[in-house]
Amino acid sequence: MNTENIKKRIDVIISTKSTLENKLQKVCDFLKSEIDYYDWVGFYFRNGDKEELKLAQFAGEPTEHTIIPFGKGICGQVAVSNENFIVQDVSEQDNYISCGWKVKSEIVIPIFVNGKNIGQIDIDSHTVNPFTSKDEEVLEYICKEISKFL
Repeated sequence: MNTENIKKRIDVIISTKSTLENKLQKVCDFLKSEIDYYDWVGFYFRNGDKEELKLAQFAGEPTEHTIIPFGKGICGQVAVSNENFIVQDVSEQDNYISCGWKVKSEIVIPIFVNGKNIGQIDIDSHTVNPFTSKDEEVLEYICKEISKFL
């Protein structure tokens, strides 16, 4: 993975004059098409004052998990812990919400605005053990850049 090239392309996407929703969708579409083991890419954001996440833009198969309570599954745990969560093999995870039999691994990176966790980017892969520190670096960069528009 060429992290610098991906970051530059992300910069172009999010610097365009369009709505936040459009930018988020283009980020999802780009990541899913650019990185072959990113089979589902989506953004979840805190649902108002509720202790839950609500699905926003995504690329990949539709999911029934449009609302996720804090603490439930990988995304819900990140909403509580405020830390990155990388699961290289979901079959080894107890608190996991299955998004389909094809999903083998997941990485979730929180988005912070003024030090507050307001959302996250969620990546599902149909491959076991695909994620490296480069994935984490790129996704943290995306979350930091997206947070400037929130």
